Amino acid sequence: MIGLGTLLNMAAIVVGTVVGVAVGHRLPERTRELITQALGLITLVVAALNVIALRDADWVADVGSAAPLLIVLGSVVIGGIVGSLLHIESRVERLGGWVQAKVSRSSDDSGRARFVEGFVDASLLFCIGPLAILGSLSDGLGLGIDQLALKSVLDGFASIAFAASLGWGVAFSALSVGVVQGVFTLLGAVVGSVLAASAIAAITATGGVLLIGVSLRLLKVSRIAVADLLPALVIAPLLTLAVARWW
Repeated sequence: MIGLGTLLNMAAIVVGTVVGVAVGHRLPERTRELITQALGLITLVVAALNVIALRDADWVADVGSAAPLLIVLGSVVIGGIVGSLLHIESRVERLGGWVQAKVSRSSDDSGRARFVEGFVDASLLFCIGPLAILGSLSDGLGLGIDQLALKSVLDGFASIAFAASLGWGVAFSALSVGVVQGVFTLLGAVVGSVLAASAIAAITATGGVLLIGVSLRLLKVSRIAVADLLPALVIAPLLTLAVARWW
């Protein structure tokens, strides 16, 4: 069944959130903050592993050894311009606030901010990365849900850590996962079989850069508007195809 992997992923996030909320109030604030920071460090490691795709043999063969880094740079810059003009970050935050208003009667500003932070940060973490993209493409191509099954396990544990600190907003990131991975699953069913390996490497490396931004948010180093950079994930494969055509 095409789409089963994404449904499994969404369920894992919800279950992980329930567990995290159940145990989170039992932990002191210092411990919950440490859990979020630990998740930020792991995200940074995953980001570094993704950025290694800059040396992908297929990508280098298609565009040359110097072009991958320039493609990622151009994608992030252009994507950031497009995303900031579209106010993607603020729209996602408003969506989180709207969801919080619908599901909770609390008018406490700190509780609302915590809910929105959980929704936005978890959505970014769960929707950016090679497993989200490649796993969805494989699902759409009918090649199985192995990658999304693995991602479901990882996201489930991450949801526990997130929810212990940030609460119920994390559960609603499952909706973001459903939309994003659903689009890539549909894309895989339609054109995935003709998507070049170099284009996939471009998405992976660019996603790694965005994940660095997510890790910096979790570590409270800088509140980078990562959602505004999301168009880079579309621009990167397009630039790769354009450069490969003239290389």
